[in-house]
Amino acid sequence: MVILPRKSGFPMALITNFITRTTLTGSWVPRLLAFPSRTLLVDALVTLFPRKITSSPLMMIALYVAKDPSGKEINALEQHIKNLLTPSTTHFFNTLYDPYREGADFVRGYPFSLREGVPTAVSHGLWLNIPDYDAPTQLVKPLERNTRYVDAVMTVPKGTLFPMCGMNLAFDRELIRPAMYFGLIGDGQPIGRYDDMWAGWCMKVKCDHLGLGVKTGLPYIWHSKASNPFVNLKKEYKGIFWQEKAIPFFQSVSLPKEGSSVEKCYLALAGEVKSKLGEVDPYFIKLADAMVTWIEAWNMVNSPGEKPAMTSLPNATSKK
Repeated sequence: MVILPRKSGFPMALITNFITRTTLTGSWVPRLLAFPSRTLLVDALVTLFPRKITSSPLMMIALYVAKDPSGKEINALEQHIKNLLTPSTTHFFNTLYDPYREGADFVRGYPFSLREGVPTAVSHGLWLNIPDYDAPTQLVKPLERNTRYVDAVMTVPKGTLFPMCGMNLAFDRELIRPAMYFGLIGDGQPIGRYDDMWAGWCMKVKCDHLGLGVKTGLPYIWHSKASNPFVNLKKEYKGIFWQEKAIPFFQSVSLPKEGSSVEKCYLALAGEVKSKLGEVDPYFIKLADAMVTWIEAWNMVNSPGEKPAMTSLPNATSKK
């Protein structure tokens, strides 16, 4: 999700979790990723609504423009774009965090050979007020609020996973391509509230393999409505157990050297998910098949040469 700066007091959230049921794929796929001419998720979201594509949001979250300690409203869109347009430092940690920000630089001892960094594919922002906790933590800390504003952006190091929240997120579409697939999670599936986690783990493994960077930190948004922890627990409980198997899998998975594109990496990862995590539960076999279907749908829309008209796609709405 990317937050657009407007007057405070109005929800600024654009939901990234728009999905469309297609007869082509027989599964739920994020339709917004099918726009081939947009570079940033920001643009894809902005252009999604005027097209009136048959879509429905998975959920509505109360997110608002946050303020920094001086009381100034945070321009989250601007900060996301700054993060994406400056390199990431994946191979060596800089103790002044993002060296490309104004007022910062590389510290003494940072190798000059690594100071060019790598292209940044993903910008992951944070929340103020109600924290993004899982259900057990919500239950034991119902009144806890995040009031700490940390003025920092940092690169998630290569080889390190992180919990990606999809509600304050931007990415370079030309670099990330189909990697930001949120998976088969929600109604009719055995787990919920792990769609963005799954996308983040898959994305990070592929970024590490392809030499791309991920930044986290600024910008902040304001989260004002806590979700029901008992409802969340019902959605999450299998995921809480399964993540103890999934995370070691992603930490140890090896993608083939010939996987030189995001699409090839994703297909290779789907095969590993099916063979390794399929032993945990049949759900992961179904999820792996959906990952392959998603790449097939992506390739159909984004294949070289003439692009298919939107009206030729399932559930597309013709212009009148």
